[in-house]
Amino acid sequence: MTAVPSPRPYRFDLTVALTYYLPYTSGLTEVARTVAEGLAARGRRVAVVASRHDPSSPVRERVNGVDVFRAPVAARIGRGVLSPGFLPLAARLARASRAVNIHLPMLEAGPLALLTGRTPVITTHHDDVWLPPGRLAGLQVRGVDASVATALRRSAAVVVNNADHAEHSRHWPLMRDRLAVIAPPCRLREPAPATFRDGPGPHFGFLGRIAPEKGLHHLVDAFRAIGDPTARLLIAGDYSKVAGGSVVGALRERASGDRRIRFTGFLTDRQVSEFYASLDVFALPSVAEESFGISQTEAMMTGVPSVAADAPGMRVPVTSTGFGRLFPPGDAAALAAALLAAAAFSPRQRAEGATATRARYSTDNCLDRFDALLGRLGADDRVTA
Repeated sequence: MTAVPSPRPYRFDLTVALTYYLPYTSGLTEVARTVAEGLAARGRRVAVVASRHDPSSPVRERVNGVDVFRAPVAARIGRGVLSPGFLPLAARLARASRAVNIHLPMLEAGPLALLTGRTPVITTHHDDVWLPPGRLAGLQVRGVDASVATALRRSAAVVVNNADHAEHSRHWPLMRDRLAVIAPPCRLREPAPATFRDGPGPHFGFLGRIAPEKGLHHLVDAFRAIGDPTARLLIAGDYSKVAGGSVVGALRERASGDRRIRFTGFLTDRQVSEFYASLDVFALPSVAEESFGISQTEAMMTGVPSVAADAPGMRVPVTSTGFGRLFPPGDAAALAAALLAAAAFSPRQRAEGATATRARYSTDNCLDRFDALLGRLGADDRVTA
């Protein structure tokens, strides 16, 4: 008599794998966290595996319904970390899951995708890896690209924030036949007091990592070309724990003591709402590709127009809603003109822009699409505790 094989012992509905997770903050981390916690709130059993980049973080904990596993870090290499235990831990959890979601770019992505066994692989392609010029930068980029390519070939689906960015990726030929376009989750912030305002003039702002690829030197130059003494530039974001190093020192030197420019540092969740409420215009001047720009979109949802570099991905929230202005990447003069044009938007334009952005981008829209994707891949029968 032939034995009937026992059902596969799934432990999780989904395992999410990425290099950095809480307490690190970045757009990629926030996408992973929001999707993981959102799916957990909908009844899915979700695990996250990441590096233990902060030694004070526990090796394992449960955060908002998500089981978080962290592998110790042996060394740091530029923006990346060397964590020998990450790959075997992630592979073990992936094989015990109905699906695995690997966030790209990641050096371990290729080997992990090959070690997942029968578990369907979903890769989330945020952007192509970018590094500042350096002696080993080219070698590092080629190594990550090769790993990413392996993971994409092994993927049952490739999630991208928008087709505009995906079509301009170095990996587009490997993605096009398995694409799942799911805009990242954007949170509608509660109304808050404008505690960061300082005077009656136009307030321009940026929120994100204070890193080289964000093009903040162009933003400082553009703002300094605006002669209005009542204008303000608020640059918000952590500059003490930026993977690969912060550029806040160079930016302060570039500001040359202009007292209209303020660096706020890290903002709490409540302060982020107050920050958006204090702005007349949000700026996204990145010089490297951004696949979307969650901060700009969240600002737009509150009625703040965005001025973004006219580059694949980051221009999509503006082009899809008409709520903002675009400028040629790296052109400080054009950026200054765009900032002033957006600052002149009327209350009606701001209200209509906020409505259009909220209708198109929301956390629920993202979770609905991700849930449907898991269903198509056979991960619909939820794991019960």
